[in-house]
Amino acid sequence: MNKFDVVVIGGGPGGYVAAIRASQLGKKVALVEKDKLGGICLNWGCIPTKALLKNADVLNLIKKASSYGIDIDNYTINWPKVIKRSRNISTRLSKGIEFLMKKNKVEVFNGVASFINKESITVKNEDKIETIKSNFFIISTGARAKDFPSIKTDGKHILSYKEAMILDEIPKTLTIIGAGAIGVEFAHIYKTFGTDVTIVESLPNLLPVEDREISEELEKQYRKKNISILTGTKVNSIKVSKNMVETNLENGKVIKSEKVLIAIGVRPNIEDLNLEICNIKLDNGWIKVSETMQTNVENIYAIGDVAGPPWLAHVASKEGINAVEHLSSLNPLPIDYKNVPGCTYCDPEVASVGYSENEAKKQGYEVRVGKFPFRALGKSLASGNHEGFVKMVYDVKYGELLGCHIIGPEATNLISEAAIAINLETTYREVLNTIHPHPTLSEAIMEATADAYDEAIHI
Repeated sequence: MNKFDVVVIGGGPGGYVAAIRASQLGKKVALVEKDKLGGICLNWGCIPTKALLKNADVLNLIKKASSYGIDIDNYTINWPKVIKRSRNISTRLSKGIEFLMKKNKVEVFNGVASFINKESITVKNEDKIETIKSNFFIISTGARAKDFPSIKTDGKHILSYKEAMILDEIPKTLTIIGAGAIGVEFAHIYKTFGTDVTIVESLPNLLPVEDREISEELEKQYRKKNISILTGTKVNSIKVSKNMVETNLENGKVIKSEKVLIAIGVRPNIEDLNLEICNIKLDNGWIKVSETMQTNVENIYAIGDVAGPPWLAHVASKEGINAVEHLSSLNPLPIDYKNVPGCTYCDPEVASVGYSENEAKKQGYEVRVGKFPFRALGKSLASGNHEGFVKMVYDVKYGELLGCHIIGPEATNLISEAAIAINLETTYREVLNTIHPHPTLSEAIMEATADAYDEAIHI
Protein backbone atom coordinates (compact mmCIF):
# COMPACT_ATOMS: atom_id res chain seq x y z
CA MET A 1 0.00 0.00 0.00
CA ASN A 2 1.23 3.52 -0.89
CA LYS A 3 1.69 5.85 2.09
CA PHE A 4 2.17 9.62 1.90
CA ASP A 5 2.23 12.67 4.12
CA VAL A 6 -0.09 14.66 1.83
CA VAL A 7 -2.33 13.51 -1.01
CA VAL A 8 -3.86 16.14 -3.27
CA ILE A 9 -6.97 15.11 -5.21
CA GLY A 10 -7.20 17.14 -8.41
CA GLY A 11 -4.39 18.63 -10.49
CA GLY A 12 -5.75 22.07 -11.38
CA PRO A 13 -4.26 25.44 -10.34
CA GLY A 14 -5.15 24.77 -6.72
CA GLY A 15 -4.08 21.14 -6.60
CA TYR A 16 -0.74 21.21 -8.39
CA VAL A 17 0.31 24.38 -6.54
CA ALA A 18 -0.58 22.74 -3.21
CA ALA A 19 1.40 19.63 -4.17
CA ILE A 20 4.51 21.66 -5.05
CA ARG A 21 4.29 23.73 -1.85
CA ALA A 22 3.93 20.56 0.25
CA SER A 23 7.01 19.10 -1.42
CA GLN A 24 8.93 22.31 -0.75
CA LEU A 25 8.10 21.86 2.94
CA GLY A 26 9.61 18.38 2.99
CA LYS A 27 6.44 16.31 2.69
CA LYS A 28 6.09 13.08 0.77
CA VAL A 29 3.39 14.06 -1.71
CA ALA A 30 1.06 12.40 -4.18
CA LEU A 31 -1.33 14.02 -6.63
CA VAL A 32 -4.35 12.23 -8.11
CA GLU A 33 -5.75 13.48 -11.44
CA LYS A 34 -8.31 11.71 -13.60
CA ASP A 35 -7.52 13.68 -16.75
CA LYS A 36 -4.76 16.11 -17.77
CA LEU A 37 -2.70 18.05 -15.28
CA GLY A 38 -3.64 21.71 -15.12
CA GLY A 39 -7.35 21.13 -14.62
CA ILE A 40 -10.12 23.09 -16.30
CA CYS A 41 -8.19 26.36 -16.07
CA LEU A 42 -5.24 25.25 -18.11
CA ASN A 43 -6.98 22.81 -20.45
CA TRP A 44 -10.46 24.24 -20.94
CA GLY A 45 -10.68 27.61 -19.22
CA CYS A 46 -8.31 30.43 -18.40
CA ILE A 47 -5.50 29.62 -20.81
CA PRO A 48 -7.14 28.38 -24.04
CA THR A 49 -9.78 31.11 -23.89
CA LYS A 50 -7.05 33.74 -23.56
CA ALA A 51 -5.39 32.27 -26.65
CA LEU A 52 -8.66 32.62 -28.56
CA LEU A 53 -9.10 36.14 -27.22
CA LYS A 54 -5.63 37.06 -28.44
CA ASN A 55 -6.52 35.74 -31.89
CA ALA A 56 -9.60 37.98 -31.79
CA ASP A 57 -7.47 40.96 -30.76
CA VAL A 58 -5.10 40.35 -33.69
CA LEU A 59 -8.06 40.18 -36.07
CA ASN A 60 -9.46 43.42 -34.66
CA LEU A 61 -6.08 45.08 -35.18
CA ILE A 62 -6.00 43.92 -38.78
CA LYS A 63 -9.51 45.28 -39.33
CA LYS A 64 -8.50 48.75 -38.15
CA ALA A 65 -4.93 48.68 -39.51
CA SER A 66 -5.69 51.49 -41.97
CA SER A 67 -6.16 53.89 -39.03
CA TYR A 68 -2.48 53.25 -38.24
CA GLY A 69 -1.48 53.99 -41.84
CA ILE A 70 -1.19 50.32 -42.79
CA ASP A 71 -3.48 49.12 -45.56
CA ILE A 72 -4.28 45.40 -45.57
CA ASP A 73 -6.49 44.78 -48.57
CA ASN A 74 -6.97 41.05 -48.25
CA TYR A 75 -6.85 38.58 -45.39
CA THR A 76 -8.44 35.24 -44.65
CA ILE A 77 -9.43 33.53 -41.41
CA ASN A 78 -8.12 30.01 -40.95
CA TRP A 79 -10.49 28.90 -38.18
CA PRO A 80 -9.01 25.38 -37.69
CA LYS A 81 -5.62 27.03 -37.18
CA VAL A 82 -7.15 29.42 -34.64
CA ILE A 83 -8.47 26.47 -32.63
CA LYS A 84 -5.26 24.48 -33.06
CA ARG A 85 -3.16 27.34 -31.64
CA SER A 86 -5.35 27.42 -28.53
CA ARG A 87 -5.16 23.66 -28.01
CA ASN A 88 -1.39 23.55 -28.60
CA ILE A 89 -0.81 26.15 -25.90
CA SER A 90 -2.86 24.13 -23.40
CA THR A 91 -0.99 20.92 -24.29
CA ARG A 92 2.36 22.64 -23.88
CA LEU A 93 1.46 24.01 -20.45
CA SER A 94 0.04 20.70 -19.27
CA LYS A 95 3.34 19.04 -20.13
CA GLY A 96 5.01 21.83 -18.18
CA ILE A 97 3.03 20.82 -15.09
CA GLU A 98 4.17 17.21 -15.62
CA PHE A 99 7.76 18.49 -15.54
CA LEU A 100 7.11 20.44 -12.34
CA MET A 101 5.69 17.33 -10.67
CA LYS A 102 8.85 15.37 -11.51
CA LYS A 103 11.10 18.24 -10.50
CA ASN A 104 9.40 18.48 -7.10
CA LYS A 105 9.23 14.70 -6.59
CA VAL A 106 5.43 14.62 -6.52
CA GLU A 107 4.13 11.17 -7.42
CA VAL A 108 1.21 11.43 -9.85
CA PHE A 109 -1.58 8.84 -9.93
CA ASN A 110 -3.95 8.88 -12.90
CA GLY A 111 -7.50 7.94 -12.01
CA VAL A 112 -10.62 8.73 -9.99
CA ALA A 113 -10.16 9.12 -6.23
CA SER A 114 -12.71 7.90 -3.70
CA PHE A 115 -12.46 7.91 0.10
CA ILE A 116 -12.45 4.62 2.00
CA ASN A 117 -12.09 6.43 5.30
CA LYS A 118 -10.47 9.66 6.48
CA GLU A 119 -6.99 8.15 6.09
CA SER A 120 -7.33 6.19 2.83
CA ILE A 121 -8.57 6.51 -0.74
CA THR A 122 -8.80 4.28 -3.76
CA VAL A 123 -7.62 5.47 -7.17
CA LYS A 124 -9.39 3.75 -10.03
CA ASN A 125 -8.57 3.88 -13.73
CA GLU A 126 -9.13 1.56 -16.69
CA ASP A 127 -6.19 -0.65 -15.72
CA LYS A 128 -6.32 -1.06 -11.96
CA ILE A 129 -7.47 0.07 -8.54
CA GLU A 130 -4.86 1.25 -6.03
CA THR A 131 -5.19 2.11 -2.36
CA ILE A 132 -3.37 5.15 -0.95
CA LYS A 133 -2.99 6.11 2.69
CA SER A 134 -2.09 9.60 3.85
CA ASN A 135 -1.87 11.76 6.95
CA PHE A 136 -3.59 14.63 5.13
CA PHE A 137 -5.80 15.02 2.08
CA ILE A 138 -6.49 18.16 0.06
CA ILE A 139 -9.57 18.00 -2.18
CA SER A 140 -9.18 20.15 -5.28
CA THR A 141 -11.55 18.56 -7.77
CA GLY A 142 -12.95 21.84 -9.12
CA ALA A 143 -16.28 22.45 -10.79
CA ARG A 144 -17.96 22.04 -14.16
CA ALA A 145 -20.53 23.92 -16.21
CA LYS A 146 -24.03 24.05 -14.80
CA ASP A 147 -27.02 23.08 -16.95
CA PHE A 148 -30.54 24.40 -16.74
CA PRO A 149 -32.62 21.87 -14.76
CA SER A 150 -34.61 20.90 -17.87
CA ILE A 151 -32.05 21.73 -20.57
CA LYS A 152 -28.95 19.63 -21.18
CA THR A 153 -26.01 20.52 -23.39
CA ASP A 154 -25.63 18.18 -26.35
CA GLY A 155 -22.20 19.38 -27.52
CA LYS A 156 -23.50 20.12 -31.01
CA HIS A 157 -26.31 22.67 -30.83
CA ILE A 158 -26.47 23.45 -27.11
CA LEU A 159 -22.94 24.05 -25.87
CA SER A 160 -20.93 24.40 -22.70
CA TYR A 161 -17.72 26.44 -22.70
CA LYS A 162 -15.76 23.30 -23.62
CA GLU A 163 -17.54 22.76 -26.92
CA ALA A 164 -17.51 26.50 -27.64
CA MET A 165 -13.70 26.35 -27.64
CA ILE A 166 -13.38 23.67 -30.31
CA LEU A 167 -16.14 24.28 -32.86
CA ASP A 168 -15.34 23.03 -36.35
CA GLU A 169 -16.76 26.14 -37.97
CA ILE A 170 -17.58 29.69 -37.01
CA PRO A 171 -21.36 29.80 -36.42
CA LYS A 172 -23.36 32.42 -38.28
CA THR A 173 -25.53 33.01 -35.22
CA LEU A 174 -24.96 32.35 -31.51
CA THR A 175 -27.14 32.91 -28.47
CA ILE A 176 -25.29 33.14 -25.16
CA ILE A 177 -27.29 32.58 -21.99
CA GLY A 178 -25.51 34.21 -19.07
CA ALA A 179 -23.53 37.45 -19.04
CA GLY A 180 -20.84 36.59 -16.52
CA ALA A 181 -17.17 36.40 -17.47
CA ILE A 182 -17.55 33.29 -19.65
CA GLY A 183 -20.53 34.70 -21.53
CA VAL A 184 -19.09 38.12 -22.33
CA GLU A 185 -15.68 36.70 -23.29
CA PHE A 186 -17.16 34.28 -25.82
CA ALA A 187 -19.42 37.07 -27.10
CA HIS A 188 -16.30 39.11 -27.90
CA ILE A 189 -14.50 36.18 -29.52
CA TYR A 190 -17.30 35.10 -31.82
CA LYS A 191 -18.50 38.60 -32.70
CA THR A 192 -14.96 39.46 -33.78
CA PHE A 193 -14.89 36.43 -36.08
CA GLY A 194 -18.18 37.44 -37.69
CA THR A 195 -20.89 35.67 -35.70
CA ASP A 196 -24.17 37.44 -35.02
CA VAL A 197 -24.26 37.25 -31.19
CA THR A 198 -27.14 37.70 -28.76
CA ILE A 199 -26.59 37.73 -24.99
CA VAL A 200 -29.47 36.88 -22.64
CA GLU A 201 -29.07 37.67 -18.93
CA SER A 202 -31.72 37.34 -16.23
CA LEU A 203 -30.16 40.07 -14.06
CA PRO A 204 -30.26 43.79 -14.96
CA ASN A 205 -26.65 44.14 -16.20
CA LEU A 206 -23.81 42.43 -18.01
CA LEU A 207 -21.20 41.23 -15.50
CA PRO A 208 -23.72 41.64 -12.67
CA VAL A 209 -21.06 41.20 -9.94
CA GLU A 210 -19.19 44.31 -11.12
CA ASP A 211 -19.71 47.95 -10.15
CA ARG A 212 -22.82 49.16 -11.94
CA GLU A 213 -21.06 51.92 -13.88
CA ILE A 214 -18.54 49.39 -15.20
CA SER A 215 -21.33 47.06 -16.31
CA GLU A 216 -23.17 49.91 -18.02
CA GLU A 217 -20.03 50.97 -19.88
CA LEU A 218 -19.42 47.42 -21.09
CA GLU A 219 -23.00 47.20 -22.33
CA LYS A 220 -22.53 50.49 -24.21
CA GLN A 221 -19.34 49.22 -25.86
CA TYR A 222 -20.93 45.87 -26.77
CA ARG A 223 -23.91 47.58 -28.37
CA LYS A 224 -21.45 49.60 -30.46
CA LYS A 225 -20.13 46.28 -31.74
CA ASN A 226 -23.71 45.31 -32.69
CA ILE A 227 -23.93 42.58 -30.06
CA SER A 228 -27.60 42.16 -29.15
CA ILE A 229 -28.17 42.35 -25.39
CA LEU A 230 -31.27 41.25 -23.50
CA THR A 231 -30.83 41.92 -19.78
CA GLY A 232 -33.50 41.36 -17.17
CA THR A 233 -34.72 38.52 -19.38
CA LYS A 234 -35.30 34.92 -18.35
CA VAL A 235 -35.23 31.81 -20.54
CA ASN A 236 -38.22 29.48 -20.46
CA SER A 237 -37.00 26.71 -22.74
CA ILE A 238 -34.56 25.76 -25.49
CA LYS A 239 -35.51 23.49 -28.36
CA VAL A 240 -33.49 22.13 -31.28
CA SER A 241 -35.47 22.19 -34.52
CA LYS A 242 -34.13 21.50 -38.04
CA ASN A 243 -30.51 22.25 -37.13
CA MET A 244 -31.53 25.53 -35.50
CA VAL A 245 -31.97 26.23 -31.81
CA GLU A 246 -35.02 28.10 -30.57
CA THR A 247 -34.52 29.95 -27.29
CA ASN A 248 -37.94 30.78 -25.84
CA LEU A 249 -37.89 33.72 -23.46
CA GLU A 250 -40.22 34.45 -20.58
CA ASN A 251 -41.44 37.60 -22.35
CA GLY A 252 -42.69 35.51 -25.29
CA LYS A 253 -39.86 36.35 -27.67
CA VAL A 254 -38.12 33.52 -29.55
CA ILE A 255 -34.48 33.73 -30.63
CA LYS A 256 -33.34 31.42 -33.43
CA SER A 257 -29.64 30.64 -33.77
CA GLU A 258 -27.28 27.94 -34.99
CA LYS A 259 -25.80 27.44 -31.54
CA VAL A 260 -26.64 28.25 -27.94
CA LEU A 261 -23.92 28.58 -25.30
CA ILE A 262 -25.02 27.94 -21.72
CA ALA A 263 -22.89 30.08 -19.39
CA ILE A 264 -24.94 30.28 -16.20
CA GLY A 265 -22.40 29.14 -13.64
CA VAL A 266 -20.77 26.00 -12.31
CA ARG A 267 -21.44 23.05 -10.01
CA PRO A 268 -18.96 21.13 -7.83
CA ASN A 269 -17.20 17.91 -8.82
CA ILE A 270 -17.92 15.82 -5.73
CA GLU A 271 -19.87 12.80 -7.01
CA ASP A 272 -17.00 10.30 -7.10
CA LEU A 273 -15.34 11.29 -3.83
CA ASN A 274 -17.56 9.27 -1.47
CA LEU A 275 -17.55 12.16 1.00
CA GLU A 276 -20.36 10.54 2.99
CA ILE A 277 -18.03 7.84 4.33
CA CYS A 278 -16.07 10.56 6.14
CA ASN A 279 -19.17 12.61 7.04
CA ILE A 280 -17.72 15.67 5.29
CA LYS A 281 -20.22 18.52 5.47
CA LEU A 282 -21.52 20.45 2.48
CA ASP A 283 -22.93 23.96 2.16
CA ASN A 284 -25.40 24.27 -0.73
CA GLY A 285 -23.56 21.45 -2.47
CA TRP A 286 -20.07 22.91 -2.00
CA ILE A 287 -17.61 21.46 0.49
CA LYS A 288 -17.80 23.50 3.67
CA VAL A 289 -14.43 24.77 4.93
CA SER A 290 -13.03 26.98 7.66
CA GLU A 291 -10.76 29.98 7.06
CA THR A 292 -7.85 27.51 7.21
CA MET A 293 -9.46 25.50 4.36
CA GLN A 294 -10.17 22.56 6.70
CA THR A 295 -13.36 20.58 6.36
CA ASN A 296 -15.12 19.38 9.50
CA VAL A 297 -12.73 16.39 9.31
CA GLU A 298 -9.47 17.71 10.73
CA ASN A 299 -7.02 16.05 8.34
CA ILE A 300 -9.06 16.73 5.16
CA TYR A 301 -8.90 20.11 3.44
CA ALA A 302 -10.77 21.45 0.40
CA ILE A 303 -9.63 24.27 -1.88
CA GLY A 304 -10.60 26.04 -5.07
CA ASP A 305 -13.91 25.80 -6.91
CA VAL A 306 -15.13 22.70 -5.06
CA ALA A 307 -15.11 24.76 -1.85
CA GLY A 308 -17.40 27.42 -3.33
CA PRO A 309 -17.00 30.98 -4.60
CA PRO A 310 -15.09 32.92 -5.72
CA TRP A 311 -14.43 30.48 -8.57
CA LEU A 312 -11.07 31.86 -9.63
CA ALA A 313 -7.82 30.07 -10.45
CA HIS A 314 -5.67 32.52 -8.49
CA VAL A 315 -7.85 32.01 -5.42
CA ALA A 316 -7.48 28.24 -5.72
CA SER A 317 -3.68 28.55 -5.86
CA LYS A 318 -3.54 30.74 -2.76
CA GLU A 319 -5.96 28.47 -0.90
CA GLY A 320 -3.75 25.51 -1.79
CA ILE A 321 -0.67 27.21 -0.37
CA ASN A 322 -2.56 28.21 2.79
CA ALA A 323 -3.91 24.69 3.31
CA VAL A 324 -0.44 23.14 3.03
CA GLU A 325 1.13 25.73 5.30
CA HIS A 326 -1.62 25.24 7.87
CA LEU A 327 -1.26 21.45 7.98
CA SER A 328 2.50 22.11 8.30
CA SER A 329 1.84 24.29 11.40
CA LEU A 330 3.10 27.49 9.71
CA ASN A 331 -0.05 29.51 10.62
CA PRO A 332 -0.61 31.38 7.32
CA LEU A 333 -2.70 34.54 7.35
CA PRO A 334 -6.33 33.91 6.33
CA ILE A 335 -7.28 35.06 2.84
CA ASP A 336 -9.02 38.43 2.62
CA TYR A 337 -11.66 37.58 0.02
CA LYS A 338 -12.63 41.22 -0.41
CA ASN A 339 -9.15 41.85 -1.75
CA VAL A 340 -9.25 39.28 -4.53
CA PRO A 341 -8.94 40.78 -8.02
CA GLY A 342 -11.60 39.75 -10.48
CA CYS A 343 -10.68 39.88 -14.18
CA THR A 344 -12.74 39.54 -17.35
CA TYR A 345 -10.80 39.40 -20.61
CA CYS A 346 -13.42 40.82 -22.95
CA ASP A 347 -12.95 43.96 -25.06
CA PRO A 348 -12.68 46.33 -23.32
CA GLU A 349 -11.16 44.38 -20.43
CA VAL A 350 -12.74 44.58 -16.98
CA ALA A 351 -10.99 44.21 -13.63
CA SER A 352 -11.90 45.08 -10.06
CA VAL A 353 -10.80 44.62 -6.49
CA GLY A 354 -12.30 45.62 -3.15
CA TYR A 355 -15.70 47.23 -2.63
CA SER A 356 -17.84 48.70 -5.36
CA GLU A 357 -19.30 52.12 -4.62
CA ASN A 358 -22.66 50.63 -3.61
CA GLU A 359 -21.06 47.85 -1.53
CA ALA A 360 -18.96 50.39 0.38
CA LYS A 361 -22.04 52.47 1.18
CA LYS A 362 -23.92 49.36 2.34
CA GLN A 363 -20.99 48.61 4.67
CA GLY A 364 -21.53 52.03 6.28
CA TYR A 365 -18.67 53.92 4.65
CA GLU A 366 -18.96 57.51 3.53
CA VAL A 367 -17.09 57.49 0.26
CA ARG A 368 -15.27 59.70 -2.17
CA VAL A 369 -15.26 58.49 -5.76
CA GLY A 370 -12.95 59.52 -8.57
CA LYS A 371 -12.98 58.55 -12.25
CA PHE A 372 -10.58 59.08 -15.11
CA PRO A 373 -11.25 58.22 -18.77
CA PHE A 374 -8.60 56.45 -20.83
CA ARG A 375 -9.35 58.82 -23.72
CA ALA A 376 -7.55 61.54 -21.70
CA LEU A 377 -4.30 59.53 -21.53
CA GLY A 378 -1.58 60.04 -24.10
CA LYS A 379 -0.54 56.38 -23.94
CA SER A 380 -4.01 55.01 -24.68
CA LEU A 381 -4.58 57.53 -27.49
CA ALA A 382 -1.21 56.62 -29.01
CA SER A 383 -2.07 52.92 -28.87
CA GLY A 384 -5.46 53.49 -30.49
CA ASN A 385 -7.30 51.81 -27.63
CA HIS A 386 -8.92 54.42 -25.41
CA GLU A 387 -12.40 53.23 -24.40
CA GLY A 388 -13.35 53.00 -20.74
CA PHE A 389 -12.20 54.47 -17.44
CA VAL A 390 -10.78 53.86 -13.97
CA LYS A 391 -13.00 54.33 -10.92
CA MET A 392 -11.49 54.61 -7.43
CA VAL A 393 -13.50 54.38 -4.19
CA TYR A 394 -12.06 55.93 -1.01
CA ASP A 395 -13.21 56.14 2.60
CA VAL A 396 -13.87 59.75 3.63
CA LYS A 397 -12.85 59.28 7.29
CA TYR A 398 -9.33 57.95 6.79
CA GLY A 399 -8.78 58.36 3.06
CA GLU A 400 -8.22 54.61 2.75
CA LEU A 401 -8.60 52.91 -0.63
CA LEU A 402 -11.71 50.68 -0.55
CA GLY A 403 -12.04 49.62 -4.17
CA CYS A 404 -10.76 49.99 -7.70
CA HIS A 405 -12.78 49.27 -10.85
CA ILE A 406 -11.35 49.40 -14.35
CA ILE A 407 -12.82 48.97 -17.80
CA GLY A 408 -10.39 49.55 -20.61
CA PRO A 409 -7.03 48.58 -22.08
CA GLU A 410 -4.84 46.30 -19.94
CA ALA A 411 -7.32 46.48 -17.04
CA THR A 412 -6.41 42.96 -15.93
CA ASN A 413 -2.75 43.93 -15.58
CA LEU A 414 -3.38 47.33 -13.98
CA ILE A 415 -5.54 45.94 -11.17
CA SER A 416 -2.59 44.45 -9.24
CA GLU A 417 -1.43 47.92 -8.17
CA ALA A 418 -4.77 48.50 -6.46
CA ALA A 419 -4.78 45.03 -4.85
CA ILE A 420 -1.39 45.68 -3.27
CA ALA A 421 -2.52 49.15 -2.17
CA ILE A 422 -5.63 47.76 -0.46
CA ASN A 423 -3.57 45.03 1.22
CA LEU A 424 -1.29 47.72 2.66
CA GLU A 425 -4.28 49.86 3.77
CA THR A 426 -3.05 52.60 1.47
CA THR A 427 -4.62 56.06 1.52
CA TYR A 428 -5.13 58.43 -1.39
CA ARG A 429 -2.07 60.42 -0.33
CA GLU A 430 0.28 57.46 -0.83
CA VAL A 431 -1.17 56.89 -4.30
CA LEU A 432 -0.77 60.55 -5.24
CA ASN A 433 2.75 60.69 -3.79
CA THR A 434 3.82 57.67 -5.82
CA ILE A 435 5.19 58.96 -9.11
CA HIS A 436 3.58 57.03 -11.95
CA PRO A 437 5.69 56.82 -15.12
CA HIS A 438 4.62 58.78 -18.18
CA PRO A 439 3.30 57.84 -20.65
CA THR A 440 1.61 54.76 -19.20
CA LEU A 441 -1.88 53.45 -18.61
CA SER A 442 -1.16 53.31 -14.86
CA GLU A 443 -1.43 57.10 -14.75
CA ALA A 444 -5.20 56.61 -14.89
CA ILE A 445 -5.14 55.17 -11.35
CA MET A 446 -3.29 58.22 -10.06
CA GLU A 447 -5.55 60.61 -11.98
CA ALA A 448 -8.76 58.89 -10.79
CA THR A 449 -7.47 59.17 -7.23
CA ALA A 450 -6.74 62.86 -7.76
CA ASP A 451 -10.26 63.31 -9.18
CA ALA A 452 -11.77 61.87 -5.98
CA TYR A 453 -10.11 64.74 -4.07
CA ASP A 454 -10.62 67.50 -6.66
CA GLU A 455 -6.93 67.49 -7.58
CA ALA A 456 -7.09 66.00 -11.07
CA ILE A 457 -4.76 67.68 -13.57
CA HIS A 458 -5.79 66.26 -16.93
CA ILE A 459 -9.61 66.44 -16.79
